Amino acid sequence: MAAKRKSVKPATTPKKARRVLDVLERTHPDARIYLNFESPLQLLVVTILAAQCTDEKVNEIAPVLFKRYPTAAALAAAGQSTIEDIIRPTGFFRQKARSIRGCCRTIVQQHGGEVPADLDKLTKIGGVGRKTANIVLGNAFGQQAIAVDTHVHRVANRIGLAAGRYPDKVEGQLCAVIPRERWTRSTQLLGTHGRRICTARKPDCHNCPVNRLCDFRQDMIPSS
Repeated sequence: MAAKRKSVKPATTPKKARRVLDVLERTHPDARIYLNFESPLQLLVVTILAAQCTDEKVNEIAPVLFKRYPTAAALAAAGQSTIEDIIRPTGFFRQKARSIRGCCRTIVQQHGGEVPADLDKLTKIGGVGRKTANIVLGNAFGQQAIAVDTHVHRVANRIGLAAGRYPDKVEGQLCAVIPRERWTRSTQLLGTHGRRICTARKPDCHNCPVNRLCDFRQDMIPSS
């Protein structure tokens, strides 16, 4: 089931959103999710591991975990300390190990060992929020979903596609101005732009291809 959102007041216009996405598509044609995965389960787990950790480190550690525990049942039955030892370099390893084991138990007990391709069912699994659920739906199941991670949140607010502190609010505003058929792609484009150009500490506004459309950039230009 595709992600559903309540009606919200958009922060910008569909026309601006379309123009921004068109420019970003030309700038980042190779935009993608940067976590490696081979199944919905693997994407769910690596997304949990990616909290407060770089994608590069997760991609280094995850294959070791999946080689030893290739299924939801195996992960659910694994010892807490064993998983902790494997994922320790990703940080917050105790909490992440509990989340992985807990969500895999639910997947085994309630979904026959398979990750459900449904937003409501996913978000009822302990440790799985809207962001994680939408990442899985959009990238593992081919559904249209906007996942607001730290990069998407930052870029959307800076450009003026959304205006909000809370990811759920930003998601709703983006869904209101971006055509459904571009939801998943918009997540990849905004996320890639945040990694390459609109970085957290030092955005490269001078060389940004959407600086003429960006509220943040325009606010920095002194008025004459």
